[in-house]
Amino acid sequence: MYKNKLFNLLFYDFKIYWHTNCKTHHMKQLILIIIVFFLGLSIRAQQEFHVFPNGKATGNGSLQKPWDLQTALSQKPDVINGGDTIWLHEGIYNGRFLSTIKSTKKNSFIIVAPFNQEKVVLNGNVDSNKEAVLNVTSSQVIFRDFEITWLGEFSRNEADKYFRKSAGIFHTSGEDCRFYNLVIHDNPGLGFGSWKQTGGTIIQDCIFNGWMSKDGKGRGEGMYVQNASEKIRLIKNNIIFANYYKGIEVWSAGRDAKLDFVKNVTLEDNVIFNSGSPSGEFRDNVIIATDDRSGTNFAKNIKVLNNIFYHTTDYLKNEVNGDAPSLTLGYTKKAPVMNIVVKGNIILGRNNALRLLHVKSMTFEDNVIYGGYVFLNAITMPNSNNWTMENNKYFTKKTAAYRVDQDKTYNLKDWHSTFNLDLDSQWKHIKDFDLKDVLRISENATKSNSFKVVLFNKKGNDVKVDFSKYNIPKGSSYKIYDVENRKKIAASGIIPKDKIISFPMGLPTFQLPLNNMLAQKSASNFGVFVIAFEVQNRTSNQ
Repeated sequence: MYKNKLFNLLFYDFKIYWHTNCKTHHMKQLILIIIVFFLGLSIRAQQEFHVFPNGKATGNGSLQKPWDLQTALSQKPDVINGGDTIWLHEGIYNGRFLSTIKSTKKNSFIIVAPFNQEKVVLNGNVDSNKEAVLNVTSSQVIFRDFEITWLGEFSRNEADKYFRKSAGIFHTSGEDCRFYNLVIHDNPGLGFGSWKQTGGTIIQDCIFNGWMSKDGKGRGEGMYVQNASEKIRLIKNNIIFANYYKGIEVWSAGRDAKLDFVKNVTLEDNVIFNSGSPSGEFRDNVIIATDDRSGTNFAKNIKVLNNIFYHTTDYLKNEVNGDAPSLTLGYTKKAPVMNIVVKGNIILGRNNALRLLHVKSMTFEDNVIYGGYVFLNAITMPNSNNWTMENNKYFTKKTAAYRVDQDKTYNLKDWHSTFNLDLDSQWKHIKDFDLKDVLRISENATKSNSFKVVLFNKKGNDVKVDFSKYNIPKGSSYKIYDVENRKKIAASGIIPKDKIISFPMGLPTFQLPLNNMLAQKSASNFGVFVIAFEVQNRTSNQ
């Protein structure tokens, strides 16, 4: 913090020495190199600042005189810049906050994170005109490892006199930010708004949910995504579930756009399930589209890779009745989606689990689909010149798996001959549907020894998971949390010699404070868990 004063003094001393004692050009050159070296150290020096819930705006960011959170997030680049860290100390930070900090150093980030992995909660249940608990106009900042929510009593019903609306995060401007391992939940608004002027954003290892409107219908997505930049927006390894409305909308509702800003987005390795369920109506786990009528703003250059989309249904009884879409592409004929890649996903729902409404160009490969049928809009018929569909597995109730609205249905053979698509794909009746028990194990990118585990068992039996290929020392303890009730330990113990751990699938329903409603847990055939290992002996042999 005092580096500028220190090096100004050093520079002054060297200047006096130079003019007093240096008689040769070479000596002056040597001294100049030394000065530049030390000034370079000054420029590159990393600083640490401290924030406490009871910190002061009059502080200086030291441990002795810590800042409050808003003061820290308002600092200019001459105070906080790339390479610096803002440490948040344990506690509840009441307020709605605006982050304007920016790194002006190329490929160098400011970090905002809990000190020593302490528990930090941002509580937005206060009177404020800010649209979100955390509002971000920053560039090259990493926000990680804390919780964003509303605590205490509040209404989720817009019809209530004292209803107050607030999202979890609004990222409205500033490029190349990173959001890692944030838990964004129970806010009376959408979870995360990632808007068009925020290119290069990465959102990874986070958890989200939404709110209820006055007409009784669900509102509030887990995530609303736009992007006007040529930089890729990466949404990776997140868990998004039980929102009152849709899981992720890569979308714009504007009908008269002047530019294209729903493009260059990658959704990869996410688990999104039971969107809309708290409002009593299943909604899209993911929709990719715009409602533009000007022919300008097309959703394009979007990749959907290796995600798991699930809606609760009875897979033993082959249940598909009702509306439960998991993936929808396109919305209006004037703005069909373009250059969409959907590859390696598990897409599970009911009648219309997969909806291809207005699609101009698409690659659809290596996906598993369970539903009543694949729904297509008759206005936009498949085009083998612009569509690629191959190596997919379809499990549907009827042999005619492809249903074109107001036109006709096609079985796989007719689909081949008519459109020259899905030549290497398979169709089976839903009674033959099953998946392997362990759908995914993924390690948290920013939290060591923490894993996300996604499981499926048609009968709801407990599932054994093998961790032998991971570098977990013998004797380590573990705790398992069901993400749908993450504050309660579902199971715990010491990792056995074979490193195989049993996960409990048939956990009971539970009460959450969602407008006094009983939140419906996913069926026992599906489970998303976090397992955290605590290493007891780091020197143990594996």
